[in-house]
Amino acid sequence: MTDRELDAAGIADPALRAAYTRCRRLNARHGKTYFLATRLLPVGRRPAVHALYGFARWADDIVDDLGSPATTAERARRLATLQERLAAGLRSGHSPEPVVRALAHTAAAYGIDHRLFTDFMAAMRADLTVTHYATYDDLCGYMHGSAAVIGLQMLPVLGTVVPREEAAPHAAALGIAFQLTNFVRDVGEDLDRDRVYLPADLLAAHGVDRELLEWSRTTGIRDRRITAALKAAVALTRGVYRRAAPGLGMLDPVSRPCIRAAFVLYGGILDAVADDGYAVLHRRAVVRRRRRAVVVVDGLVRVAAARTRAATRVPGTGATTRVQLTRRRPGAAVHEEVA
Repeated sequence: MTDRELDAAGIADPALRAAYTRCRRLNARHGKTYFLATRLLPVGRRPAVHALYGFARWADDIVDDLGSPATTAERARRLATLQERLAAGLRSGHSPEPVVRALAHTAAAYGIDHRLFTDFMAAMRADLTVTHYATYDDLCGYMHGSAAVIGLQMLPVLGTVVPREEAAPHAAALGIAFQLTNFVRDVGEDLDRDRVYLPADLLAAHGVDRELLEWSRTTGIRDRRITAALKAAVALTRGVYRRAAPGLGMLDPVSRPCIRAAFVLYGGILDAVADDGYAVLHRRAVVRRRRRAVVVVDGLVRVAAARTRAATRVPGTGATTRVQLTRRRPGAAVHEEVA
């Protein structure tokens, strides 16, 4: 976390600053696409985003770290401990655990519904024992806690120009679209964790089952049935992006460039999967650096335009001036440069 971001967010306590800095590092290490997009947010809002995503990454690491020798029982105990610390931290606003402390501070500052964190932890526990989903509806039940709630947690931080409940379904859909994109890209890696997130009914419609996926992963041999199933999964995911898209215009204008960049970059992963012949069982599809750079530059242009529109007029002169807004929320004062 840069001092500029922490100062802009009104975070002065040294221990709390250190907690937010740890969250930022977790987000930077694990979420390169969204971390890049977050750079397009006003500086005062970035720490809260890093707290939300840093906590999610930390919990996910407990469940999914392939480099850890921990057993399922050990991971379950760690999740249970984290759940206890989370509940206590949300109640008190403090925690000896830095990541939880930053999350609790963000939740209080932005009035984030605590049930969203409870639902997230339930999804993390499911990952310890559930290795497949029979139908897309079953998968959606899981994705509510693992992805939709992330979009809903973000809404108070991003701000909206419509009532929040109007934007909420689109924010939830965007979280699901991002996760479905990850599921398509990471089919091979998830198999290594003994999981198949693509719903069994979608796979079966194209003659694919876990045995065929494992055979292809092990042998490196392609199969047209798997390609057809992956094409269907990509089409399904693009449909969720379309449902999410109207929500972009419902966000605070200064937040839109960040979420639009994430929208385009994650959608670009699907393009990369297609361009690579749907070979995700054998190699990871990535968005090329040049494409990422183009999206970021476009985002910077949009940030500048949003800040220009937000400039206030000096009474009696007709001229515009640069201003700094102070937004006060429960438990925090956020100083935000808007032009």
